[in-house]
Amino acid sequence: MRAQLLMTIATAWVLAGLGVRGADARPQSGGEAYENMPAIAPIGVRPGRYLDVPDGAKGPPIDPAKGYRVQDLGQGLHMITDNAYQSMFLVYEDGVVVVDAPPTYAPHIMQAIREITGKPMTHLIYSHAHADHIGGAAALGSHPIIIAHEETKRLLARTNDPHRPLPSVTFKDRYTLKVGSKVLELSYRGVAHEPGNIFIYAPAQRTLMVVDVVLPGWMPFKRFSYAQDIPGYFAQVAEIEALPWTTLVGGHVARTGTHADVQTQLEFMSDLKAEVQKALASIKPAGQLDPLDAGNPWAYAGNYIDRIAIQCVNGLQDKWSKRLGGYDAFIWDQCYAMEQSLTMD
Repeated sequence: MRAQLLMTIATAWVLAGLGVRGADARPQSGGEAYENMPAIAPIGVRPGRYLDVPDGAKGPPIDPAKGYRVQDLGQGLHMITDNAYQSMFLVYEDGVVVVDAPPTYAPHIMQAIREITGKPMTHLIYSHAHADHIGGAAALGSHPIIIAHEETKRLLARTNDPHRPLPSVTFKDRYTLKVGSKVLELSYRGVAHEPGNIFIYAPAQRTLMVVDVVLPGWMPFKRFSYAQDIPGYFAQVAEIEALPWTTLVGGHVARTGTHADVQTQLEFMSDLKAEVQKALASIKPAGQLDPLDAGNPWAYAGNYIDRIAIQCVNGLQDKWSKRLGGYDAFIWDQCYAMEQSLTMD
């Protein structure tokens, strides 16, 4: 498949070199649509309105006067969420361990903790380096022991963001945090979403937190939640499914997850990959391309990739458009990302 795309681009370069450049036609701001365009608006076209969010993707409501809710996960472990982001805190005999500090509600995290306990925050764990999950760390106040993967520290040192203080404790593969009678097991399973993105497991509560990989009830965010390694992302979702947990905290959306949610995401990803593989095997380059653009290798390749994405979106729409929240917002992105991975990775 990769060879086919490279041949497509190479052919276009040869045509350009032979002088097949076409007449001096003025480019159009928008021309005719491709054949068989899906009903779902493509990237860059605003829909009249998005599809309704399925009931299975919804969670308990947020009290608008507070702007967050706290969910008891058992034995001193709690999730905090604004129904878009999620973080956790663990209460032990002498203090509190916080996991992530999204800036959208970081000022409320200590308020939420005070609903449960008056104990001080002693530790802060970073799931990974991205600002949307830990950019509120400095706003928590105090001077906790900050724990993260060594790659997260490297990325944060490069960024030099005062809102994300550097961790003081790092690890390479595994780290067990024992505070009083409570335990959190931290592990690094390789690159998927971002280097340094860790698994945080509370064994007594059978709760696993992995951020930006599985979004229960929802379509993954665009381009597999900006995964830096798409094959690694696919492998990590399967690894999450295989682990012995009961509750999943995914870092986003309105509710916690179950193994059934992970199985649903795996099924969607498998269907997506199969549709792109079929499109790569059946679609010929240069179809529906204006002959005047034959010497433009980017147009030549872009036309081919667009038609692969169209077939992918059409092939998934009937089964998935009403099963996953936000399906229509990012299905085009997923098809393009899957094509890129299959041809380049």
